[in-house]
Amino acid sequence: MAIPFVYNVRNVMQRPVATLTTAIGIGLTVAVLLAALALAGGFRSAVTAAGDPGKIVVLANGADSEVMSWFGQDIAAILRANPNIAVGADGRAEATFDMVATTNLKRVGQPGVSNLRVRGVDLATVAVRARPVVVAGRLFTPGSDEIIVGRSISSRFEHCRAGDVLHIQKRDLKVVGLFSTGGSAYESEIWGDALTLMPLFHREGVYAVGLLKMKDPSRFAALKRELEHDPRLNLSVQREDVFYSEQSKDLTKALTVLGWFITLVMAVGALFGAANTMFAAVSGRTREIATLLVLGFIPFAIMVSFVVESVLTALVGGLLGCLLALPINGITTSTTNFQSFSEVAFQFRVTPQLMLVALGFSAVLGAFGGFFPALKAARQPIASTLRGG
Repeated sequence: MAIPFVYNVRNVMQRPVATLTTAIGIGLTVAVLLAALALAGGFRSAVTAAGDPGKIVVLANGADSEVMSWFGQDIAAILRANPNIAVGADGRAEATFDMVATTNLKRVGQPGVSNLRVRGVDLATVAVRARPVVVAGRLFTPGSDEIIVGRSISSRFEHCRAGDVLHIQKRDLKVVGLFSTGGSAYESEIWGDALTLMPLFHREGVYAVGLLKMKDPSRFAALKRELEHDPRLNLSVQREDVFYSEQSKDLTKALTVLGWFITLVMAVGALFGAANTMFAAVSGRTREIATLLVLGFIPFAIMVSFVVESVLTALVGGLLGCLLALPINGITTSTTNFQSFSEVAFQFRVTPQLMLVALGFSAVLGAFGGFFPALKAARQPIASTLRGG
């Protein structure tokens, strides 16, 4: 026969100081875990936000990122003419080709510099990649020394606000606007006219990446085989969503592993705290435990009851940890993407799914922390316990 759940709730509420002390330790551990997972999730979301399985990314064969790739305009012309590429209402192939490079800029209020990605685009076709929404100023004029800056980095780097003049590669470029792309990693880039930016980075007539919309996404495998085996092209082809998932994989994994490592180190202390609380509860309730045994409750039921109490205490800590982590949701931070060697700004994302993971983790901590005290409670001898109570 199981001990009623209300009995466990009552016992947890009757020792508020011990419950709160244990909950705080577990709450801090859960908050650290949530922060790490929100950091990794925010980065992954920013990088993969633009991924569309109906589009393909083409890079030079052997290149694992945009900045390491280049191919000529003649190859771009061949790709545009491919009958498997979708055609827009204006009769133009739904394909866009970019020049991509990096530049060093100083941070605002911090020493040192960081790499930022510079993307040369064609405004006539850039919507295939992402339609920039101007949040300040205006779009750049094609063929001019004008650029627009992603809003995520505009306040984090010097001379990146609308109206500023940015010195890149010994040339002054005027920042005429700030743009948004729905929170994607493109907001960590500087955009300008491709043909204007190519000479600045000594890439005349050379693109780094192409993005093409497929007429029939179900024929991806055949199209990939056709393009990769065409000796004129020497390209690698991936679906856009897969490409960006690969681009974010290494750093996301590193952030997640680091977060779990720090959390597990902190969890050791939290486990001892939970165990001490439950050992104290067992020591203070020996006669009560003996009475339960006399009433017919089996030792296993008593052990389960104490484990449940420990889990309830831990869940209180888990909820506290979630509350502590909630304020970081939406905070913008940045890091260097290993794949592109450039800065990516993104937001912490504390999602309901992550909070459920955190609560599950706190419950596991409670179960482990309460197991040995619960085992001790279940092994209490009735006679000696009643005499010593």
